[in-house]
Amino acid sequence: MLHYTTLGILMALSGLAPSQLTPIVIPNPTPLVEEVKASSRKIKDINSKEEVEEYVHEYFKETPILAKVAYCESTLRHVGKDGYVIRGIVDKRDVGLMQINEGYHLETANKLGHDIYTLEGNMDYAKVLYQKFGLSPWKASSKCWLKHAEFALK
Repeated sequence: MLHYTTLGILMALSGLAPSQLTPIVIPNPTPLVEEVKASSRKIKDINSKEEVEEYVHEYFKETPILAKVAYCESTLRHVGKDGYVIRGIVDKRDVGLMQINEGYHLETANKLGHDIYTLEGNMDYAKVLYQKFGLSPWKASSKCWLKHAEFALK
């Protein structure tokens, strides 16, 4: 929608009545990071830790190393006790169970239809990253998940 000041300037320059103007609205296909955070930061933690663990292992049964990565990245938590999606300690742009970095991945995740602020969207996008880059997006936690990689890869 055009701002009234902009509309007034256009009317004055064109000599047209408001009903004769057709405003051009350019949609923003990717919401701003702050807009996404504001709209989806508070979510319900509908599962106990045990249920989340079971769900994660079932979800990643074809790629069990990702379940181990999830444990190493977030101790299998997607939201904190306050009900907000957890954030990284070192980098606050890392979000959720798989600690997906907003700076690197939010725009692509949104374009692909994955909401990294939901548990499912976070895990879905982690699969996309794994298929494209292997384990490199989680190299910071590799000391943790490499200890158990030989078991997880079987």
